[in-house]
Amino acid sequence: MSAQVPVAAYLILAAVLFSVVAASLKIKRNIITIFMSIELMLNAVNLTFVAFSHMWHQVQGQIFVFFVMVVAAAEAAVGLAIIIAIFRTRQTLNVDQINLMKS
Repeated sequence: MSAQVPVAAYLILAAVLFSVVAASLKIKRNIITIFMSIELMLNAVNLTFVAFSHMWHQVQGQIFVFFVMVVAAAEAAVGLAIIIAIFRTRQTLNVDQINLMKS
């Protein structure tokens, strides 16, 4: 007989992950760190979707997570390309030093 982890544990883990990442999003000033924080926030929300999907025995939550992951992968590709372009032109990844309105 295997013990099951309660859904509340997954929801608490997702809430803690989301909160810690949201705090780091405000603290860190590096564009790569901000980008990774946004991805981790998406994963925390995905964990919530999967937990509720399992609790209610519905597959729609897991399907939605699949689409969120596909969009996140596309966003990662485009986002990293933008970050590389910014670094090549500005020679920095610090958000405070990047001013896109100036040449």
